[in-house]
Amino acid sequence: MVRLGQSLSLQMKQSPQQVLLSSLLQLPIMSLEQRLATELEMNPLLEMDQDEELEENMEELQEQKLEEEEEEVNEDNIGEIELEKEKEEINWEEILNDEDNYEFHLPREKNEDENERAEVHQETLTDYLMTQLHTAGLPPEEEVIGEYIIWNINNVGYLDTDVETIAENLQEDVDKIEKVLDVIQQFDPPGIGARNLQECLLIQLLQEEPQNELAIKMIRDNFDDFKNMRFEKLAKNLMIDLEAVKRTMDYIKKLNPKPGEGYVSFGNQYVVPDIEVRKEDGEFKIYMHDFNIPQLRINNKYRKMMLDKKKTSKEARDFIRQRLESARWLINSIHQRRATILRTVETIIQKQYDFFDKGPEYLKPMILKDIADEIGMDISTISRVTNGKYIQTEYGVFELKYFFSEKYTTDEGEDVSNKKIKGIIKNLVENEPPNKPYNDQKISEILKKEGFPVARRTVAKYREQMNIPVARLRRRI
Repeated sequence: MVRLGQSLSLQMKQSPQQVLLSSLLQLPIMSLEQRLATELEMNPLLEMDQDEELEENMEELQEQKLEEEEEEVNEDNIGEIELEKEKEEINWEEILNDEDNYEFHLPREKNEDENERAEVHQETLTDYLMTQLHTAGLPPEEEVIGEYIIWNINNVGYLDTDVETIAENLQEDVDKIEKVLDVIQQFDPPGIGARNLQECLLIQLLQEEPQNELAIKMIRDNFDDFKNMRFEKLAKNLMIDLEAVKRTMDYIKKLNPKPGEGYVSFGNQYVVPDIEVRKEDGEFKIYMHDFNIPQLRINNKYRKMMLDKKKTSKEARDFIRQRLESARWLINSIHQRRATILRTVETIIQKQYDFFDKGPEYLKPMILKDIADEIGMDISTISRVTNGKYIQTEYGVFELKYFFSEKYTTDEGEDVSNKKIKGIIKNLVENEPPNKPYNDQKISEILKKEGFPVARRTVAKYREQMNIPVARLRRRI
């Protein structure tokens, strides 16, 4: 039986314009450039505003014309005596033979595509291993296995896939896979193709001449005690004193735990600041690094086509209308993105004035909600603005997320940033006794004595965020 009824529900929906603005807000400057280049290719109604470029070209042409006219006048007035005098004063032979003196002149048309330096080809780790494989003299069927193994070696040089899975995928015996893997593990760099840290270190130790037998025994037979810094147990098992344990461990530490690093070429990864803050005449001024963002406008030809109902079909006008809406949304969203970023950075500077004026040690606790409430925007919007974007200051380049941190109230009632707490923890670890490092409870007690009531769990959390190992792994002889 069909029934007719009403129901009340609360739903949150975003318009296409809001979705577009949200996606543009979270893009850093270089990603935005790529996004706009794609939009220019896909939407025929979008074009770059090249008025300024045309004016610059016209000015250059006028200057060139004036220079040519002046040269013609000068040529008519220069006499033969002056030409002979100039030849005597200038030693052309000396200049032409001087290889150290040269100039590079850019062409008058500054075409970035023509003047851009080509990328130099760099050999990847996979290429390097493949070259060694194909010169190792293996039978064709073992070369196929070797290629499969190499493609499963990750960027730091370890084999990501276990031998049993490789054997199953290639329908081969495990022993055959192990045989080819043994060959690859003899390749350069030493330690390549290992399945774990123990095997990586052991491969390197066994390839050395002469071999360090004590180091081999420590890694092969006592690896668990080695990685957990159980010095006394190592001394007992290997029947040596603590000084010999220290010398052996120092020797092992010279090995490379990540043999693949340095052979992988991803190209240089640069951080391009989206914003720059400078102090000028006692005030902080904000500069957006968006000079490479093209100025977009609507193509007038298509606009006229849409208005001309006689010569343009209905299907063509509908297509143009859809693209026109998309182009308008994009242009408006770019302007809104810029305005939102500027408002956010202005508010951050106001809240963190001491940081920009005196330095990072004056960073104050601040959360996203503080900025959102100040400028009347949603927290998610501020999160998109600050994520993945960098600001250049007098004290270095920082991600906008850096300025947000939890607060801790000292015994004196002062609010401090948790980044200051992390700095104190790092300093304590760096200056702790090497043979008896501080555990998390001890660090918590020291912080409380200095007026920072931080719990042990919080100390452990901050230590892990800073990639500081636990106390027993920091112990040194």
